[in-house]
Amino acid sequence: MGRAFFGRSGSGMVKRRYIAALAAGIASVGPVLWTDAPVAQTLTERLSQKSQKAGQSKDRLAVESRELVYDKDKNTVSAVGNAVLYYQGRVLEADRVTYDREHNRVYAEGNAKMTEANGQVVYGSRFELTDDFKDGFIDSLRIDTIDKTHFVAPRGERTGGETTVFERGTYTACDACKEDPTKPPLWQVRAKRIIHKNEERTVYYEDATLEFYGVPIAYIPYFSAPDSTVKRKSGFLAPRYIASSAIGYGVSVPYFWALAPNYDLTLTPTFLTRQGVLGDVEWRHRLINGSYTVRASGIFQADPGAFLEPPYGAGNRDFRGAVESRGRFLINDKWVWGWDVSGSTDKWYYSNYKFRGYQNDSALSAFGNTIGFRESTSTIYLTGQGERSWFDARAYYFRGLSYADWQKVQPVVHPVVDYDRRFTPAFIGGELSVNANLTSLTRSQTDYQSLVQENGVTPGRYLFPLAYDPLSRTNPRLYDTCAPGFYTPDKCYVRGPAGTYTRMTADVSWRRTFIDPLGQTWTPFLSARGDVLFKSPDLSPPFNQYLPNFFDTNDDVVFRGMPAVGVTYRYPFVADTSWGTHVIEPIGQIIARPNETNIGKIVNEDAQSLVFDDTNLFSTTKFSGYDRMEGGTRANIGAQYTFTMLNGGYISSLFGQSYQIAGLNSYANPDLTRTGLNSGLDTARSDYVSRIQIAPTSNIVLTARSRFNEEDFALKRVEMQAQSTFGDLTTSIIYARYAPQPELGIYTKREGVSTSVRYNITPNWYVTGSVLLDLSRHAAERFYQIQGYQASNPVGVGAISLGAGYHDECTTFSVVYQNSAKGSLAEGTKERVQTVLLRLELRTLGGASYSYNQSTIQTSDGITHY
Repeated sequence: MGRAFFGRSGSGMVKRRYIAALAAGIASVGPVLWTDAPVAQTLTERLSQKSQKAGQSKDRLAVESRELVYDKDKNTVSAVGNAVLYYQGRVLEADRVTYDREHNRVYAEGNAKMTEANGQVVYGSRFELTDDFKDGFIDSLRIDTIDKTHFVAPRGERTGGETTVFERGTYTACDACKEDPTKPPLWQVRAKRIIHKNEERTVYYEDATLEFYGVPIAYIPYFSAPDSTVKRKSGFLAPRYIASSAIGYGVSVPYFWALAPNYDLTLTPTFLTRQGVLGDVEWRHRLINGSYTVRASGIFQADPGAFLEPPYGAGNRDFRGAVESRGRFLINDKWVWGWDVSGSTDKWYYSNYKFRGYQNDSALSAFGNTIGFRESTSTIYLTGQGERSWFDARAYYFRGLSYADWQKVQPVVHPVVDYDRRFTPAFIGGELSVNANLTSLTRSQTDYQSLVQENGVTPGRYLFPLAYDPLSRTNPRLYDTCAPGFYTPDKCYVRGPAGTYTRMTADVSWRRTFIDPLGQTWTPFLSARGDVLFKSPDLSPPFNQYLPNFFDTNDDVVFRGMPAVGVTYRYPFVADTSWGTHVIEPIGQIIARPNETNIGKIVNEDAQSLVFDDTNLFSTTKFSGYDRMEGGTRANIGAQYTFTMLNGGYISSLFGQSYQIAGLNSYANPDLTRTGLNSGLDTARSDYVSRIQIAPTSNIVLTARSRFNEEDFALKRVEMQAQSTFGDLTTSIIYARYAPQPELGIYTKREGVSTSVRYNITPNWYVTGSVLLDLSRHAAERFYQIQGYQASNPVGVGAISLGAGYHDECTTFSVVYQNSAKGSLAEGTKERVQTVLLRLELRTLGGASYSYNQSTIQTSDGITHY
């Protein structure tokens, strides 16, 4: 045996890494490089040197150690003391590395560690490898991948550099406990054999159990899963499970077929004990300029009687299904077109089989939604955007998914087109804008709303029968209209007329802001707008023949124009104090225009939503769409106060009123939809509007918006919201109260409270809760004399949700209880809906979700591959 000590530093002898003598011992591996670096050199510096050397030749072996031991008797060469070997992108580290020249084997002992070229780290008490590091055995094996997954086994075998076999191994994506690394992780898979094939990028588990905190909870004889580097690979995904009184117990077995890097197919049969086999197929295709998906599902029901008969359910159908598709494609860097469409055989398919999940955004509000699907919207669109321009064209098809939705009153929009272009004219400055809109739609039946109210009831409300009701053995009355004899404007109004209506609008406006020497700001503006409406009313029975009672159906074309000129004035007063900065700003605006013309002749489809508050007090028109326009001369006056605190908090408030100075008040002259009445703007002096927002710190924000009667200051509308975050506690509460609007057929107040809270018990555990309270239910039931109203509670619980959850680097778990106030015929339930949702996701292995409906014994759970 011999040892070599080389090198001198200063006046003392110092050990140096000497590896030149290894050349004879490991010549079969390749040329040997040696390093004459100081002993104190760090591993990072060594790796840096290794990278430089690897750049010269990836097949060279470089060795670093404190000393070299050559044993002639055993024909071995050993690197002892912080030994590091570099070869083909791999780094082997150990207290001692020995090369057996006779058997071409490398042994690493003591704190052994090998870092692969991809960053994966392999630990072991002892390595026994071939001289190319590709084959061998490792004792006390542990592998940490770059994706933070971990394999552990008492012994492992490495073959060909691409297959690793873990005997009695475990796998987890959880990090070890920092306080006690010997403690079992939150979850792990323990198997008799774990085989990881790098070339296939697949991990196989034989005779496996799933453990939580070291306790076995599930046994699986055999399964395989892609390793953490896989993004796409053909194979079976984790199954989903469902249990429901209507469809029975079932299991879904998805198969993902990666046909090519840019398209794939997922086949998901669901075997149901009561209804048979539900088929589901989804095609996804990514192209150079975009992507699209198509999904179809269907089932020949073995027991249709599990569902309510029409019109409350699809109990008369043997086959039920749906088709959905979504796409988005770039034309160039400014233009994009696409679609998002869905269709089903009946209204209730989505809710009865909602465990599937749906890609149409409007068809699915949330997984496990206890309220149900209310509307499905299909659209196709073309959008373009420039530096100062915007274009959007869309066609819409709406489908109501409630039993009370009459499809014939839903419009088909074909299309709605918007264009906006902004300019900066050099000769006058300011901003010049051009806006255009085209809306065309068709409705087959007129949508009416009753206004008659007498002795606490509404005799003008008429629900016409349509089908047979198996529950009451009578003809059900579902769809709302006006009773015969009440089709007059004083007793009924039209929410949407039957026929085809096309309106084109063009608007040109200019504005510019000037600041005078006193700090006053003046913003003059002017605009000119023109509209033309082409209409073709449908007067066919059973209800459309009453349309001539509401507007002139003989005019085929209606024109309207509106010039306007005005100015907005602001004068901010600023005061700096030791508390902060105060800004008081009086605001005034006046707009001069002629009267609005052809009110009611131009059908109002997009301007029916009118809420007068602080957000539109200084808008040139307070209507929400193009179908109505503000006319006459109007003044808007208000004052705004802002206080900015030194700690970053603030107070902001506004109070104001609008005045009809001259001309016809558009809000007091209703159209077919009676928009404007009871809005607070239908008098010469409008109601008062206010807003106050207080944020004393970044942790709490209080906001209140109100509208007060202009005569007696009675509260007509209020919305208050408070949000706070204090450490681990986050809360939110919203209160709203709206006065009756008898001119719109709303005879009782609407009042409610919505609250939510979340508390983080630990960095991983949390609890949540929310409640929706209906504070006006008793008043409404008493007014309409609903059966049992005498004993009804003044406060109704609209919905309750309670939940808890856990989240860390490897696991996501949540459980939620939801309770709606009453059963919904839209979902086919007769009692209130109570649902428990359970969600479990194990990173890299998939996710499981489970829901249980307590009233109808509907459960569903599914596992999704990630």
